[in-house]
Amino acid sequence: MIEFRIEPRSGVAPYLQLVHQVRQALRLGLLSEGDRLPKVKDVAAKVAINPNTVLKAYRQLENEGLVSPKPGVGTFVSGTLGAPAVSEHEPLRRELIRWLAAARAAGLDEESIEALFRQTVRSPTEEER
Repeated sequence: MIEFRIEPRSGVAPYLQLVHQVRQALRLGLLSEGDRLPKVKDVAAKVAINPNTVLKAYRQLENEGLVSPKPGVGTFVSGTLGAPAVSEHEPLRRELIRWLAAARAAGLDEESIEALFRQTVRSPTEEER
């Protein structure tokens, strides 16, 4: 079962953090169709947020077709993101591990690596220019 975390200083709304974590778990193959998400009250208590915030996240996921609530039973994963799970991209993962090692060897800390990665992901590729 997924373990949610909330980063108060991230600048991202707590409900969106929950939505992103479910999407990430689906991408990584940690969640699959039929899996039950934690109960709203359990998530709210564990990460110290309002239960309505958890409900908002679950509703967003429902609107995206990723989960389905079953009254009195729970909320279940009912869809996928349509893309292959990250686990199916092992060659890319190995290449990324090598790249991370090179970045660390160049003296970059984790924060700098993440910033460089985000900047690169958001910038247009050669084909888009």
